[in-house]
Amino acid sequence: MTQTILITGASSGIGRETAKLFASRGWNVVATMRTPEAEEELNRLEDVLVTRLDVTDPASIEAAVAAGIERFGQIDTLLNNAGYGAYGPLEAFPMDRIRRQFNTNVIGLLETTKAVLPHMRRQGFGTIVNVSSIGGQMTFPLGTLYHGTKFAVEGISEALHFELEAAGIKVKIVEPGMINTDFGGRSFDMVNDESMAEYQPVVQALFGAWAGAQAGSEPIVVAEVIWNAVTDGSDTLRYRAGADAVELLDNRKALDDATFIGGLKAQLGLDKI
Repeated sequence: MTQTILITGASSGIGRETAKLFASRGWNVVATMRTPEAEEELNRLEDVLVTRLDVTDPASIEAAVAAGIERFGQIDTLLNNAGYGAYGPLEAFPMDRIRRQFNTNVIGLLETTKAVLPHMRRQGFGTIVNVSSIGGQMTFPLGTLYHGTKFAVEGISEALHFELEAAGIKVKIVEPGMINTDFGGRSFDMVNDESMAEYQPVVQALFGAWAGAQAGSEPIVVAEVIWNAVTDGSDTLRYRAGADAVELLDNRKALDDATFIGGLKAQLGLDKI
């Protein structure tokens, strides 16, 4: 029987490339997004169901899971990919935007996972892949909210990894480095208050460093890592995506806090502040 993957955040970037990759390799794909009516490319692909799912709308999650099962009979893999990054001084963020960051990146992931678990448990197998980030193992300044959510994704996934083993369900974490997506556009929420003068040197240094950074990996690189995580048959928990992810996370693991953070500050020019 042809296998089926349900993907959140499939309208662009990693989610879109993963949908196309799995479809090209013979899988059924439930490609979910907030505005499916605007989608053209994925609607033209065979055995791809494009449907609405907003991870902050529980009714849409239940409806999308039900639609996928009705169309293809079962869901073998869930890819929790939807999310965005909130950056800026914590003090400057209004609470509604703080809640939105956690509702999208953490609560939405949990609700979507809960929606597929009864189905996977009944069928006795399944794979859940959660897209984390290098930012789930290390941090950049001004990323209190974003990194808080990705550290949460790492903990949730690791606990579920052995919690769900008895039910025949595998859990995997994919940790991309810098990726050439619209993360700096619609997937990015920057808040700053220039009247908070103490934070401005950090804001300027960070954005200066990012502006001069080398291009990241293409989304297809992450899609291939996701494919490997789903199909390699192993119980491996974490998969890195991108050469920078491998280098940075190796360094984070090898170095003590002061050395790693000091090196990162120097790289970003924050050691001069």
